[in-house]
Amino acid sequence: MKTSIVWFKTDLRLHDNETLVRAIEQSDEIIPVYCFDEAHYKATEFGFNKTGNFRTQFLLESLVDLDKSLRNCGSGLIIVRGKPEEELFKLVKKYNVRKVFSKKEVAYEEKQTQMQVEKELWKLHCPLETFSTSTLYHAQDLPFALKDIPDIFTSFRKRIEKESTIREVFLMPSIINSPMIDELNLPRIEQLGLDNITKDCRAVIDFKGGETEGYKRLKNYFFKTHAISTYKETRNGMIGENYSTKFSAWLAIGCLSPREIYYELKKYEAQFSANESTYWLEFELLWRDYFRFMMKKYSNKFFQQTGLKTKTDNLHQHNNEALQTWINGQTGVDFIDANMIELKHTGYMSNRGRQNVASYLCNNLKLDWRYGAAYFEMQLIDYDVCSNWGNWAYLAGVGNDPRGNRVFNIEKQAHDYDAKKEFRNLWLNNYLK
Repeated sequence: MKTSIVWFKTDLRLHDNETLVRAIEQSDEIIPVYCFDEAHYKATEFGFNKTGNFRTQFLLESLVDLDKSLRNCGSGLIIVRGKPEEELFKLVKKYNVRKVFSKKEVAYEEKQTQMQVEKELWKLHCPLETFSTSTLYHAQDLPFALKDIPDIFTSFRKRIEKESTIREVFLMPSIINSPMIDELNLPRIEQLGLDNITKDCRAVIDFKGGETEGYKRLKNYFFKTHAISTYKETRNGMIGENYSTKFSAWLAIGCLSPREIYYELKKYEAQFSANESTYWLEFELLWRDYFRFMMKKYSNKFFQQTGLKTKTDNLHQHNNEALQTWINGQTGVDFIDANMIELKHTGYMSNRGRQNVASYLCNNLKLDWRYGAAYFEMQLIDYDVCSNWGNWAYLAGVGNDPRGNRVFNIEKQAHDYDAKKEFRNLWLNNYLK
């Protein structure tokens, strides 16, 4: 009996999951596993928890949904807590596992964990095989080698759109052969050292984790509301559920794959016509790919204060007092404060808000940008390591922005995107600071 483990991480779905498909092809039995990595529930060097309660709640919901889907196929999900290299080692030994399958990592810490797991598994003569499951375009289909990927997005996009194709999605398996798997045993959020979340009625959307909910959002945004047809015009909005796709939370944890979104978009275009807005979603998915490929190319540089640059002059210092005013929405700049209060109470902030608060931290408060990125890492429900650190480096002028350090005129931005002060009134009125 050839038994394999599928180690789920940020790929919590059955649709379009090459890792799962390949494991089934090569095995008699599959054991699906998720490990709560103890390192993800500790403070980072910047003083913030690595994972906050909004994202953890979304993760717990996603795991419940994944377990339900697996059981519908005859399987189930085993939950372990600790160091992945130790917990997977124990499971491999217990079940006499021949191979472990998992998603391929590109970011520095995630790669270190992957290497540590691989090293431990070799002691049991058990290989770890990984697959790329996070991008719209597969890394092997790029028209350039990793080291030659352009450092300017526009150059990257033009070559990709002209010379590369998007692979078909992998179908969801109907049957998964597994040994008897006990009922799902999830930790409670407080067991992970976090507080239960309180829903805020002002939140733009009630995010619920899981592949089922991700699909529901996808169908709703495309086919029920047709909001996709005006996406380019509304995407800089700040209030409401449908000014933007809100797919990011499900993408970040892998409840949806970008290819699934792409092919649903093609169905929509075939039925209702393509326009600038439908293209713009492809454009945004390509940006997401780009940050992942950049992380692969530059590795740990995205976590250094100098980023991709070599200059070490004019580096901002840490000032905890100023940082706390930013975090708590107490800067005195109403547009910044409203956005930061929304993030604090909901785990979410609009794209327009994110750019403004990042510019303010870097250029007005003149703080080390990495503290902002680390706070977002903890607080965002849709945190994605590549997009978060790539975007922050970009806004700080040490990433892939060819124009260098761009400074937002916060007053003008507030006037342009919140002219009637509806967003600011929503988040600042009656808020006790």
